[in-house]
Amino acid sequence: MGADVLVVGESLVDIVATPSGAPHEYAGGSAANVAVALSRLGLAVRFATSFAGDRRGQMIADHLSDAGVDLACDPAAISRTSTAKATLDTTGAARYTFDLDWRLNPVATDPTPLVVHTSSLAAVLAPGAEEVLALLERLRDTSTISYDINARPAVSGTGPEVVQRVERVVAASDLVKASDEDLEALYPGRTLADSAQALMDLGPAVVVVTRGADGAFWLDRDGTVEVASRPVDVADTIGAGDTFGAGLICALAERRRLGAGGRTDLRGLDRREVGEVLDFASRAAAVTVSRPGADPPRRSELG
Repeated sequence: MGADVLVVGESLVDIVATPSGAPHEYAGGSAANVAVALSRLGLAVRFATSFAGDRRGQMIADHLSDAGVDLACDPAAISRTSTAKATLDTTGAARYTFDLDWRLNPVATDPTPLVVHTSSLAAVLAPGAEEVLALLERLRDTSTISYDINARPAVSGTGPEVVQRVERVVAASDLVKASDEDLEALYPGRTLADSAQALMDLGPAVVVVTRGADGAFWLDRDGTVEVASRPVDVADTIGAGDTFGAGLICALAERRRLGAGGRTDLRGLDRREVGEVLDFASRAAAVTVSRPGADPPRRSELG
């Protein structure tokens, strides 16, 4: 496809506790999941992240290497690899408890990426968050900036300071994705439509909101497009939103709507194209939901 994506964000190991049975460990983290998903979908991916030289760090390194993801910096910025304990309920939905540190060594940005994507804690958790924002602002004129809010109130907290940090990244972005839970955490008491519009007013070309089993919607200056969720037997929901975000980037890259030269096009996608992009992302996420852990599909699985 010729598209090069720079993903910036945390890596960690998910320790998954099911309602019955021993815990299982999977390499993951929001940004790492996106990097792996993008690579499996056929894009060239460089990943700026951090993990330690311990057993779990090696799990992450092997996972990224197996997926064909290249590292864009020295990951040895932290003393122990971060973890997220994910407890699954009977529907497969996950609730997390984190033990993590987020720091970032200098990032190689040559050649200039078509897209820069960041997500979740990397954008709001000090001290690495300031480095992420500076990187996005430096590449804003040459690359599409993609941001998945993926809020984690248990780590970052809530309230005006967190909202301000999120909104700074939104203002530097072209494509913003949020879940209904993200928006409820950031803007309690607002409707999803009002919260999405508040993000749009900060300057991005597109805001996409996922609503679990209720599907997703795309908001741009021309209005809203909705897509239904795909019926699927749920193994768990780990990595579903990350895969959806990767699916958006992949579908837009295939249509040559990304990069600095595609910014105007991104603002003016016709409704048919928007529906196709959302449908592709939804199909990709449905595959991840059907499998344990963050195990996104390969391009060949999606037709």
